Amino acid sequence: MKFRLVPALLILFVMAVTIRLGFWQLDRAHQKEAIEARISRYESAPPQIVTKAPIAAQAIEYHRVRAYGRFVPQRVVYLDNRPYRDQPGFYVVMPLQLADGGYILVNRGWLPRNADVRTAIAPYSTPAGDLWIEGIARDNASRAFELGEGGSAAHQSIRQNLDTAAYAAETGLPLQPFVIQQTNDTGDRLVRDWPVPTTGVERNYGYMLQWWGMAAAALAFGLYAARRAAKKAT
Repeated sequence: MKFRLVPALLILFVMAVTIRLGFWQLDRAHQKEAIEARISRYESAPPQIVTKAPIAAQAIEYHRVRAYGRFVPQRVVYLDNRPYRDQPGFYVVMPLQLADGGYILVNRGWLPRNADVRTAIAPYSTPAGDLWIEGIARDNASRAFELGEGGSAAHQSIRQNLDTAAYAAETGLPLQPFVIQQTNDTGDRLVRDWPVPTTGVERNYGYMLQWWGMAAAALAFGLYAARRAAKKAT
């Protein structure tokens, strides 16, 4: 069989790209499997105590943690568009002033939204005084799709997302760079039925097979086209 140079190069290019994308998805799947293994290992590990000593978010994410301090309710932020069992609501995110002087953001839990007045906040309680907060370290308080800017935390308590570093700059609080997803009950009427962390590794394997399937299809098409061209030439 004779191959035409330009179509052959085009098919080889498509194959090279799709094979490379398949290996990229395979690498992403392996990375996510490593994260899942870490999450499973940390579930049975003793909690780490959080103080004002800086801890990198990457070094502590998914670890069980404990922090002792008191909430700062005047700095609360309500993260909008956080549904729970198909009901709209907010996540209540509040700084905790640590006993040794540092601060850390705590995602305290979910609160239903008023059906009639979107910005009305349902009643909940905030414990006074020092207490222990237990939970899971996360690198953010929860992210949702957002159009435009989320506003200033200094002037708007309801926002779509909350960047920890930006919030620290706005408020002047020396925050840890991660957030505690609270798990212990403090009698505040907030829902803490947190979704199980999933990495979606199955999707990466699916995309990998799709890309490699496209590479195989391109090869099959090229061989078929070359065979037809060879028959016409005879």
